[in-house]
Amino acid sequence: MGHPVLRRRTPPLDPADIGSPAVQQLIDDMFETMNEYAGIGLAAPQVHESLRLFVAGVDDPDGGLPPMVMINPEIEPLGLAEEEDWEGCLSIPDLRGRVPRATEIRVRCLDRHGTPQRMTAKGFAARVIQHETDHLDGVLFLDRMGSFDSLTFLTEYDRYWHKDGESGG
Repeated sequence: MGHPVLRRRTPPLDPADIGSPAVQQLIDDMFETMNEYAGIGLAAPQVHESLRLFVAGVDDPDGGLPPMVMINPEIEPLGLAEEEDWEGCLSIPDLRGRVPRATEIRVRCLDRHGTPQRMTAKGFAARVIQHETDHLDGVLFLDRMGSFDSLTFLTEYDRYWHKDGESGG
C-alpha cells in the first residue's frame, strides 16, 4: 500500500498482446509470487504492472478455487444479496477486515490464451474475483469496508476471530 499504481484504474490489455512472451512470463511469475506468499489471488498492479489482469487459485480439499487467469474482467452482480466476510491482502500485509461483497456474480473476461470466457461465481470464488478486480480499478479492500470496527492485525485475527477451518481471505 502506498505505491501509486495500486490506486490507478488499469487500461484494458490489448488481446494481441496476451500471447506475447512478456505477458505469459508475467502470468507465470504472478502465480509463483502468489503461491510463495500463500495468497489466494494477485493482480498485476500488486507487482507494479498497470495491466488489467489477475491470477487466482487455491488448492483446498474442501472446495478450493481452481487456478485461473482473468484478463479484462467485467463483473455484474446477480441479484442484490451481499455477504460480509473477512478479507486480507498481500498489498496490505498483516491486516484483516470484514468486507461486504455480492454473493453471486457474472464474469466476462479473456483467459491467458485470449479466449473469451463467461462464467458465474458465488460465495468464496465470487469474493476473490471481486477483490482482485477491485485492484484493477485502484480500489483496496479497506475502501469497501462499511466500518473499521472489524479492522484487525493478523495476529489478533488469529487469536480472536479466526475459527478452525475458516479462511482469512
